[in-house]
Amino acid sequence: MTGFLGRRLAQALLQIWGAVTIVFIALRVLPGDPAELILGSQATPEQLAELRTELALDQPIIAQYFGHLLHLVRLDFGDSWRQGGSALDATLERLGPTLSLSIWAMIFTVVLGFLAGTFAARHANTVADHLVSVSSLVGQALPPFWIGIMLSLIFARLLQILPSTADGTMASLLLPALTLALPFVGWLGRLVRTGILEEMNQDYVRTARAKGLSRRVVFYIHVLRNTLVPVVTMLGLLMGFFIANGVIVEVVFAWPGIGSLLVDSITFRDYSVVEAVLTVVTVCYITLNLLVDVLYSYLDPRIQLENA
Repeated sequence: MTGFLGRRLAQALLQIWGAVTIVFIALRVLPGDPAELILGSQATPEQLAELRTELALDQPIIAQYFGHLLHLVRLDFGDSWRQGGSALDATLERLGPTLSLSIWAMIFTVVLGFLAGTFAARHANTVADHLVSVSSLVGQALPPFWIGIMLSLIFARLLQILPSTADGTMASLLLPALTLALPFVGWLGRLVRTGILEEMNQDYVRTARAKGLSRRVVFYIHVLRNTLVPVVTMLGLLMGFFIANGVIVEVVFAWPGIGSLLVDSITFRDYSVVEAVLTVVTVCYITLNLLVDVLYSYLDPRIQLENA
């Protein structure tokens, strides 16, 4: 297990380094002079030159890159020219709302997905099963921004029972969380349904039934437990997706997370904040994958034997 953790940690560090490098290159090849964007068109050449020196923009690209890596090791992304203060602090302030949104989206996905998948498996090859399958495909096909607009129109404008924008209340979290979750409820439901049907055909199920265990006990104690093994891996990836790709939902609902911060920072070329946001998102995503791999190795004894 120690060797397995060491290999996965080394892979995670390489992935973080690769992501940081890609972000650095992408921001440097964008058109426009960051110094002019920060100081405005009225800045003098002397002011522009001073700011370029301060931001190390006058150095060769290789020197900028290695200097950038040294700053990242110290968790120093520089200051945000638009908001003032540390770019990392500005990012971490917005990380909390994004995590709250992602966690609630995950809760909705797991609860609704497991209910739909279990219901479809218990009624396999019936009209109810086909309805669940069709609904899941429709949900996956709909774009998140359209789902968000429709939910806001129905529950905020027509019924007026939920707020359409963030106002600091728990109710304002429901619509954006549901918008993130709904496209994946059907996907998880189909995954659970397939896993349950596969497990129901295993030898241990027939053995348990032959020993006198009721169908309900076999289903809820043994079958569902073994179905969790492949599902756990996908849930970890899904949590990372919610954190990394909730930008559209945050913009639609004016949610004060890192997604909306990223959009504003790209618009105003606040490079320090852009790098901080993308790096934090990358670290969160890779860390979640690492935790999922570790948890998966404990849930599946076969992996423990392979890494022994």
